[in-house]
Amino acid sequence: MPKLTVEGFPAVDVAAGTRLVLAIEQDAGVDVLHACGGNCRCTTCRVEFVSGEPSAMTKAEQAKLAEKGLTGVRLSCQITCEADMTVRAISRLEGSGRPDPGRTPDPAIQPPPEWV
Repeated sequence: MPKLTVEGFPAVDVAAGTRLVLAIEQDAGVDVLHACGGNCRCTTCRVEFVSGEPSAMTKAEQAKLAEKGLTGVRLSCQITCEADMTVRAISRLEGSGRPDPGRTPDPAIQPPPEWV
């Protein structure tokens, strides 16, 4: 089982293949935002990798990061937990002014991944 560490929270074991956005929220108990429901449209689920950043990226993630001019971050809705990783949750419900984090993302990456 991969170990997920979100800075400021205890490390947790997660099932291999779990979407990172869900692992952060459900396994690590961190109030990460996912305003678009984990569909790679909003970038509120972005994280910074401290260690263990996967090299694979979906075309949707690559395009959305380029569109928003974002560098040094990844979209947790487009990543699955396959190995140990440590991340910094950038956008959290706490202090955001939003009423909720967004609709719970599906267990599978959406849109269906095409890898670059």
